[in-house]
Amino acid sequence: MMGLNVTETIQLPTPRFESLHSLESTIRLRRSIRDYTHKPLSLVEVSQLLWAAQGITTREGYRTVPSAGALYPLEVSVVAGNVQNLPAGIYRYLPSQHELAITLKGDKRSPLSAAALRQDFIRNSAAVLVISAVSTRTSWKYGHRSDRYIHMEVGHAAQNISLQAEALNLGTVVVGAFDDDRVKQVMNMPDEEEPLTILPVGRKK
Repeated sequence: MMGLNVTETIQLPTPRFESLHSLESTIRLRRSIRDYTHKPLSLVEVSQLLWAAQGITTREGYRTVPSAGALYPLEVSVVAGNVQNLPAGIYRYLPSQHELAITLKGDKRSPLSAAALRQDFIRNSAAVLVISAVSTRTSWKYGHRSDRYIHMEVGHAAQNISLQAEALNLGTVVVGAFDDDRVKQVMNMPDEEEPLTILPVGRKK
């Protein structure tokens, strides 16, 4: 959380660890979805998506995705606009506490959409997950190989989110087309942090 101005935190609902959906069925049904209804997400659903992305799974602090050296360079933020019991704003996920820390207030979906080459489905989603990385967490150990490891890791996290969304009957898509500097500005990211991918989430039409 270095470089971030955190004023308050929100405890997330406890994630579930079992469901009626098999892994095989979610893999088979997963698709890139860009059309969403105007119905809100629940905080329970947001909690589940964040846990799938970076949640803690062991007493030692290991997470839901593999990370080179267990160094965990990724950060996950939520751009909330239409989530029940969650005021519009940008929140940082805190895996160790399974909490959200608010970093900016107000609905930032439209400026984020503009920073992502005006892809309107980002603005029309209920919430957007933005995955970024602090590369120095990995590069001190792995040097020039760290870029490869970080990009592998963001792929793992994005796939987990995509499969979890399908298990919740939600739609999402992995977005890589955006202006890095403008996304950093919208998200108010620290200098040492870089955006890697954007995943809008909403209810399927």
